[in-house]
Amino acid sequence: MNIARAEALAARDHLAITGWIPRRSEAFRHLPPPGLEVWLGKALAGDEPAAAAALAASAPLPSTPLATTGWTLHPLGGAVHEGRVDARWLDASEPGQRAELFAGLTLPADNDAGRFGWAHRATCRAGLRLRIGGAPGLPNAPAETVYLMLRHQPQGEVEAPLLVIDVQAGVRCVLLEMHEERAANAAAGVVQNLDVRVTLASRATLQHVRVVTPGADDRVAHLVQARLGTEAHYDQALIASGSAYHLQRTEIELHAAQASTRMAGALFAASSSLEQQVHVSHAGAATVSEVEALALASGNARAVVNAYTRIAPGSDGADVRQRLSAIPTGGSAGGQPKLVLRPHLEIHHDQVQAVHGATWGALPEDALFYARQRGLDERSARTLIVAGMLTALLERCIADPEVMQALEMKTLLDGAVHQHLRASTETSHA
Repeated sequence: MNIARAEALAARDHLAITGWIPRRSEAFRHLPPPGLEVWLGKALAGDEPAAAAALAASAPLPSTPLATTGWTLHPLGGAVHEGRVDARWLDASEPGQRAELFAGLTLPADNDAGRFGWAHRATCRAGLRLRIGGAPGLPNAPAETVYLMLRHQPQGEVEAPLLVIDVQAGVRCVLLEMHEERAANAAAGVVQNLDVRVTLASRATLQHVRVVTPGADDRVAHLVQARLGTEAHYDQALIASGSAYHLQRTEIELHAAQASTRMAGALFAASSSLEQQVHVSHAGAATVSEVEALALASGNARAVVNAYTRIAPGSDGADVRQRLSAIPTGGSAGGQPKLVLRPHLEIHHDQVQAVHGATWGALPEDALFYARQRGLDERSARTLIVAGMLTALLERCIADPEVMQALEMKTLLDGAVHQHLRASTETSHA
């Protein structure tokens, strides 16, 4: 047995000792995840000999990037960034490549959310390491923004892809990360446990737009961990729709002075499940975090937004804001969706500013009235109002019109809004 297989089995053994996320877990009490056997797959959920045999029989992965990892990388808007982007597609079942893929990554935490990390280590077969650097030969010179698009296509019924992003000092990168639904003729839903690790060096900036729209039967868990250096800045705008189970969890470390982050979630759940968790840790002076989300739900959907921010002792001048909102969108016949908003602050220092709030309610009746007065039918009026609210939310996160245009954010958002409201209408009629 080689080292790669031994590490995978060790992660599985760790889970056997610690157990899976308990049903009464505080972090997951509103939307408990499926059992461990779902994330490990049938071949790995049994006893150790069976798991070892399954790993030993694993065929080598193909050589093309898409077939190997599911990831494809493209420049945005025809930009050419020669020498500034280093991409490595790596096979986690080969010992040398696995060592390179996981190099410098911390082990999963021993908390409830960390169970997903251990399950990932037990099943990860491939990943992509992405390094974004400065202009060749001029490492300290200011350079134009790097625009990139990553697409991921599921490669199997149970998968655990890995994405490692390293942005070098002083570099600004705009990244669009798209997760596509599995082919329509697939026999069953996908089980996907994705781990994303982001490191920003000093003064680096990453504007990270993530679009995750799984199929109705998919079970998805994405964990994004970001570490920021001094004066680094990380924006994440998430557009996500529900499925049989869908978890989006982001953990951000602001442990260096003047590091800052903005998070925005545009969440859609139509008779499906979706949870966004955002954990921010402030430990540096003059750090800033803003977390905002708007969840739309209809039918028998379950949508949860859980924002947790900790301000450690010594975090002079930390500035924290949380703003969570939820709206049922099915109309009078749209069922009874369950919407849970949980803003939470843990403050261990006096010299800080901290604000949080949660708002739950219907679309504003006056806005609907005025839209209808312009000759719009009810569905068109709802679409116009919802799209406007979500556009404003994302513009507060990606506060650069040029970037919004380059990413075609209006097109992405309009598509998600139309899909959600159409599904809400179909649920109401059913």
